[in-house]
Amino acid sequence: MARYGMALDYKNCINCKACEVACKEENGVWLGADKYRIWVGVKEIEGEYPLLSIASSTFYPGQCMQCENAPCQDVCPTNATYYDENGVVRVDADKCILCTYCINACPYDARYIDERTLTVDKCTFCSDTRLARGLTTTACQNTCPTKVRTFGDLDDPNSEISQLLMNREYKQMKSNLGTKPKLFYLL
Repeated sequence: MARYGMALDYKNCINCKACEVACKEENGVWLGADKYRIWVGVKEIEGEYPLLSIASSTFYPGQCMQCENAPCQDVCPTNATYYDENGVVRVDADKCILCTYCINACPYDARYIDERTLTVDKCTFCSDTRLARGLTTTACQNTCPTKVRTFGDLDDPNSEISQLLMNREYKQMKSNLGTKPKLFYLL
């Protein structure tokens, strides 16, 4: 049993969207722009109009933060949102009643309605696809040409992600909320 997490060296992101496409292909997500498990956003760093330039923007990969204290799981009335044996927050489509409580509770805007199954969906670290087949990387990590993403077992001190987190500074999004996200943005 592992406790999976992901480190993101977001400053290496070139916004090629290869991660988004690989995720959708691996997980059978429709290609529509409003359907996503992961995404790449743009954040303005500093500057005032008209003195903004591409140099004043950065790309940042986003997805479910795989919180250890997930608000989405707390509010689910049917227990459709649950933690699997590896601590990955998942959705049981058979139990989901599409109440959208989890969508509203997620402080990271990481959930969406899958119109094919009429359930809520989100990133699962490829638990039901790649990891189930014995692979040790996610589709998004596997395809990234600039190696933005590092996925692995947080409890294994020798794993690549554990080594990165021991040797690099990082931040966690909205850590003040007490959600304990398992996505780490490397500084």
